[in-house]
Amino acid sequence: MPSQINKRVTDFRNWLEAKQLDAFIVPHEDEFLGEYIPEHNERLCWLTAFTGSAGAAVISTKDAAIFIDGRYTVQVTKQTPSEIYSYQHLIQNPPISWIQDNLAKGSKVGIDPKMHSGRWLNAAKEKLADDYELVYVDNNPVDELWTGRPAVALSSLRLMDKQWVGVASQQKRTQIASLLKQQKASSAVLTALDSICWLLNVRGSDISRLPVALSHAIIHDNSDVEFFIDADRVPAAFNEHVGSGVTVYSPEQLKDRLSKLTNKKVILDPATSNAWFGLTLNQVGAEVLPIADPCLLPKAVKNDVEALGMKNCHIRDGVAMVKFLSWFDEQNSQGQFLNEAQLSDKLESFRREDTSLADLSFDTISAAAHNAAMCHYNHNNEPTPGTVSINSMYLVDSGGQYPDGTTDITRTIAIGHPTEEMKKQFTLVLKGHIGLAQARFPKGTCGNQLDILARQHLWSNGFDYDHGTGHGVGHFLSVHEGPQYIAKSYCSTALEAGMVISNEPGYYRTDEFGIRIENLEIVVEIETEGDFSVLGFESLTRCPIDKRNIELSLLSNQEIEWLNTYHQKVWDDLAPLVDGETKQWLQQATSAI
Repeated sequence: MPSQINKRVTDFRNWLEAKQLDAFIVPHEDEFLGEYIPEHNERLCWLTAFTGSAGAAVISTKDAAIFIDGRYTVQVTKQTPSEIYSYQHLIQNPPISWIQDNLAKGSKVGIDPKMHSGRWLNAAKEKLADDYELVYVDNNPVDELWTGRPAVALSSLRLMDKQWVGVASQQKRTQIASLLKQQKASSAVLTALDSICWLLNVRGSDISRLPVALSHAIIHDNSDVEFFIDADRVPAAFNEHVGSGVTVYSPEQLKDRLSKLTNKKVILDPATSNAWFGLTLNQVGAEVLPIADPCLLPKAVKNDVEALGMKNCHIRDGVAMVKFLSWFDEQNSQGQFLNEAQLSDKLESFRREDTSLADLSFDTISAAAHNAAMCHYNHNNEPTPGTVSINSMYLVDSGGQYPDGTTDITRTIAIGHPTEEMKKQFTLVLKGHIGLAQARFPKGTCGNQLDILARQHLWSNGFDYDHGTGHGVGHFLSVHEGPQYIAKSYCSTALEAGMVISNEPGYYRTDEFGIRIENLEIVVEIETEGDFSVLGFESLTRCPIDKRNIELSLLSNQEIEWLNTYHQKVWDDLAPLVDGETKQWLQQATSAI
């Protein structure tokens, strides 16, 4: 692989010289700027062999650097050859800063504007100012150099009835059109795939693990929508499904339709839209309003039907989890220590017993022992998957896509007798998980204000984790959904009743072990005897937390009560749905401590 990557970098440098460029930035993103991208758009992976879901590379005529965040600091060293690329932290030393430190002033830096957000481009232009020249290319160099590129795989649209989504597309479009009028905008260009699918009550399978269709849309202040997708992908019942006011155009007509927005005020989200849209709209004389995608917040706040669906699918998903965990314990007790790939496949087989499962919600993180120290580890990227071993822990982070919701759960499982240090760290993580799960907070509270609840016990002992504590989750859409999140960094979006968010503190010790405990929570309103009602979390996930990993002396009585209450809910909801040895295992796993 290093020789192959070396040839690709060499070919890339030859391309730079032919275009008279000094460097080029290759991000992980494709033109849709999603976290998950189709195989044929994995440009960063082709160039670097890095398979993570976020990152970038800069290739100059002399140097090469790859930029990754804290989730991938270990993984990148195993995949991307250090003799070709230097490793850089995506947040602490982003590509633009690296360029300023490593390229001479006056250098020409190439980008494909379709691969970067408008917000990124504005910031890059401001930082580089007069010292460097940003050059926009029409043809992506990776596309020109990539031989044997996978074919584009496109799916037919799946129409989502109101029994699944709760609100008709026409009603949603009327709501969004009203938001446009409030902003004095005549139109909004929608580029986020999950926003488009939410608005039109459709789904697709163009991208593995993400039930969306590659498309674009323009919504106008009269609620009409221009939908850019190949007509042969649209079912005959589509017009009746969405109601009047939706016109299907081919993707090739997008630029022409954008040109019709001359002198119009157009909302374009600088965070979710690629920079090409802003450049194009400016060229045709539209007034671009850099405002957040108007679908983001309505999509994040689940209606009653969506909330009920999320609860129901988590119970079914919990059945698959306890079947897997009881089977897993039995294998271990017999000394049948399996590898990560076998375990991942077995868990998927239990999920697929539910015929409603559309797909997994992401590639399962199946990590034995020290591999779990890479918090986004993927056994498929290893020459040989790891094998579970006695007196260690196994971390499995997985989820499913169902028509009534999306799941995401992480459990860290004891194999034999974990060390006292492992149990201590697990318990500190558990204390943080419970602290966040029990939070009560006034309306208007943002995720960054709650983040300390999950980290406080780790911090007090001198530990931390280098990832966010919670991400939003879509309804049969993206497992990572904004605009809400819980992290150290500032979040401007307040949590609202109906939002679904993960609660997933962790701890990772390089080359030794990794721990994460993740439930999905739905934000609920709670009446008080005070001056106002407050918000809190209701756990959606139904699966035992492994008591064998707990150092009981570190838990308070209140934390023990929370765990016992949670396990009673798991038992009450899952016990009627399982039997035999699985039910016996579940009874023991949820028994009070």
